[in-house]
Amino acid sequence: MRRKGSFRLGILAAILLFASVFYYLPFYVSKPGMAKELGPIIEVEGGYEEEGTFMLTTVRMGRANIYSYLTAKLSKYQEIFPLEAIRAENESDEDYTNRQLHMMDSSKVNAIEVAYKKAGLPVQYQFNGIYVLQVVPGMPAEGKLFTGDRILDIDGKDFRSSTEFIEYVSSKKAGEEVTLTVEHQKEKKQVSLALQQFDQSSDRAGIGIVPVDDKDIEVDPNVNVKTDEIGGPSAGLMFSLEIYNQLVEEDLTQGYDIAGTGTIASDGTVGRIGGIEQKVVAADKAGADIFFAPNEKGAKDSNYQAAKRTAEDINTKMEIVPVDTFDDAVDYLEDLSKKQAG
Repeated sequence: MRRKGSFRLGILAAILLFASVFYYLPFYVSKPGMAKELGPIIEVEGGYEEEGTFMLTTVRMGRANIYSYLTAKLSKYQEIFPLEAIRAENESDEDYTNRQLHMMDSSKVNAIEVAYKKAGLPVQYQFNGIYVLQVVPGMPAEGKLFTGDRILDIDGKDFRSSTEFIEYVSSKKAGEEVTLTVEHQKEKKQVSLALQQFDQSSDRAGIGIVPVDDKDIEVDPNVNVKTDEIGGPSAGLMFSLEIYNQLVEEDLTQGYDIAGTGTIASDGTVGRIGGIEQKVVAADKAGADIFFAPNEKGAKDSNYQAAKRTAEDINTKMEIVPVDTFDDAVDYLEDLSKKQAG
């Protein structure tokens, strides 16, 4: 009888153990990801070769179960975030993924523009409409528009930017109706929405979306950036450096392995990102010689300051370099001496 009881307890424990792996807590856990070479990802037609490498850095992010939560609690370079810090209210997994992928696409477009303009090459755009990046809960668009939808016109009017779209909607009052032509999952439809006040303390009214430009960039020579399922905007700086290096004859890498992170705006400004400490750890494990970090104009809590502290803590030989702009990174690389073998 004792053996049967022990066997049953063992089975019950195994079932509970198995179930707890798939029971998700209302948290996300992030940990150091990888440093991935950009040469195989980015190809400029007829571009120049490089002796070293540029690398993007990533963090691994996932929903926490009991074990990953406890592991993160005990790990120095793993972080725990409440669900609402990562995903918007009522945002589905699909919406979150679409938002991350679109931010990556926008990051690629900005990186291409910055690199080609720096190389003195012309850039043109093909505007495709307004991309719905997010839908605000409780507003008229909820349940009628979805993340990933493309707005083609409003009240029969075409727009050339999300700014023009916002200005048009802002000119109307709560209760007024607008009709949108929307492309949803490759099918066109018309959606009519009555504007609503955002809150009682404001006269501003809207339909409740976060709109961004949906556009393709046209350049010569052609460039292909294969990002697959990588999401988010944080690889922008490193994309722009790799593209520019393939466009110009001089090899900016000088034989070094160069990692880094930071968003890139169309004017070349480098912006703050999340998970900088974990990205420094990932770059160090990959053997990077140099790591670019957003300087945020010297702010005390900048990404650069956090990256420098992490580098000291893990005792890396990697050089941490602060940058505010794309030009800062290029200027630093142009002053490098060629890496000596061995």
